[in-house]
Amino acid sequence: MPLPAFLTQRHGELHVEDVSLDALARAHGTPLFVYSKAAMLQALGAYQRGLAGRAHLICYAMKANSSLAILQTLVRAGCGLDIVSGGELERALAAGCAPERIIFSGVGKTRAEMRRALAVGIGCFNVESRAELAVLDEVARAAGRRARVSIRVNPDVDARTHPYISTGLKDNKFGIAHDEVIDTYRQAAACESLDVVGIDCHIGSQITQAGPYLDALERVLDLVEAIELTGTRLHHIDFGGGLGIDYHGDTPPAADELWAKLLQRLDVRGFGDRQIMIEPGRSIVGNAGVCLTEVLYQKPGEHKNFLIVDAAMNDLPRPAMYQAYHRIEPVRSRTDTTALTWDVVGPVCESGDWLGRDRELAVQPGDVLAVLSAGAYCMSMASNYNTRGRAAEVLVDGAQATVIRQRETAADQMRLETPLP
Repeated sequence: MPLPAFLTQRHGELHVEDVSLDALARAHGTPLFVYSKAAMLQALGAYQRGLAGRAHLICYAMKANSSLAILQTLVRAGCGLDIVSGGELERALAAGCAPERIIFSGVGKTRAEMRRALAVGIGCFNVESRAELAVLDEVARAAGRRARVSIRVNPDVDARTHPYISTGLKDNKFGIAHDEVIDTYRQAAACESLDVVGIDCHIGSQITQAGPYLDALERVLDLVEAIELTGTRLHHIDFGGGLGIDYHGDTPPAADELWAKLLQRLDVRGFGDRQIMIEPGRSIVGNAGVCLTEVLYQKPGEHKNFLIVDAAMNDLPRPAMYQAYHRIEPVRSRTDTTALTWDVVGPVCESGDWLGRDRELAVQPGDVLAVLSAGAYCMSMASNYNTRGRAAEVLVDGAQATVIRQRETAADQMRLETPLP
């Protein structure tokens, strides 16, 4: 199986762009996240090509990976940012994103978060319930400001993905139910401090087929027609994100090819003049990152062989949360060791602490493994369980490697705690 873009084997050793992963592990320790700047920009470029010539705004969904240097890289390349919390708003601003290029999504915005977002002048709130509409109108009125809003609709379309990351079905918590959309837009239009500017739809994550997108688009455009018959003109159509990446032989459509199909349908339906807004996350950063981890021990067993490494579920939560697959490769190839079948597990005291099951690997203690496609929903979901410090991060640009996050210490973790006298 081919390696992700910008990851290559050279003389039996893995490199990200022009930098040896083994050298990075030795220099900075493990676990260590390493990202390819070129891979991120290549993935973003597919969206930019697909939307070239159209009024559009690509807002990177920063929940996928919110490290400041990665946000800066994407903002400088032309991205806006999609946020889901007040903390992400502060990160977006710290990364230099213009407030008017920030979209605020999420089902549980607090009044304090709304006030702060209004104060800095974000571009749009993606509203997810009628109750939220009323609260946002109240907060905006009290602040003497107007809130630009787009209403997230739930089209009841099956994204054919893992149930934990499906968001467009009627049983999911996200968005306004399809049969309540028209009344919700009437409510929004009647709010004195809201400006209704768009419609939003997001059906899930790690989607690997074009069909669900096309199905959702048709349902959303039906709604746009019905909404505009009530007198509310929609300036933009926000189609969310969710495009998958190749974890294990997955074959998602290329972003530019997908958008060619979607834009064709927009034109046929008469909405080609609308601004397009999208919120890709995983598809921008997922395959750009690897997690390096050192083999600590081999533990052969009667039924299972366990390879114990120093990365754990607090570093790479996806396997424990979703039974997700990440390809695992030795950083240096061995010719002096027979490959065996291993379960690759971490040191955390949970049976769910595994990174990969039944992997054929020729390794010895002290070797470094690369867990691939670890750029999305790994570091951003990392925790301090077992008082484990979060990993360091490195961004590679050609032959240059820059530490963009220092390794977290126990003292860092306890800094905000107050011991009893």
